[in-house]
Amino acid sequence: MSGDGRRRAKIERRTLEVGIIGELNIDGSGRAKISTGVPFFDHMLATLAKHALFDLELVAEGDLKHHLIEEVGIALGSALDAALGDRRGIRRFGSALIPMDESLASAAVDLSGRGSAHLNLGLRNAIEGLEARHLEHFLRSLAASSRSTIHVNLVYGIDEHHKAESAIKALARALRDAVERERGAPEEVPSVKGRL
Repeated sequence: MSGDGRRRAKIERRTLEVGIIGELNIDGSGRAKISTGVPFFDHMLATLAKHALFDLELVAEGDLKHHLIEEVGIALGSALDAALGDRRGIRRFGSALIPMDESLASAAVDLSGRGSAHLNLGLRNAIEGLEARHLEHFLRSLAASSRSTIHVNLVYGIDEHHKAESAIKALARALRDAVERERGAPEEVPSVKGRL
């Protein structure tokens, strides 16, 4: 946590295949400045930031789209974990049901300290150059490195873009709720174990 009380973290990850830098502020207003070289992925990251009310700056370069997207998930998840600190005073849980035209998706998040992703995105085709499996790898990497349990389920939909966007917006709103500070117990870790 910074001196102004905002929960933020640097994003930095370098491998032989990718380089990622940036900053995450989970007490932001939804501003995003994203550059990964994959336009639809940039759009999904900006959408996530906007609806989670996270300020996100991220620049990523890499050799293969698969590596780049997976590593962005790891880097962003690690930053989220760092920004949450010991997770004291957070709501911990969040859920949302979000439409995007004919598509409807639900998401539920538990900032449990245990990372896992349970996904039913219903995506069958590439979306503007982004394969469905890449988006799934991103979400699995995000869940694992943020130490969060994430469920995202497409209820129904037709257009691939709308299905993906409703899923990301649902996740964003669920995250927004989960990271909120709990007014009634601002110093408590939200677990009977006393830690997450």
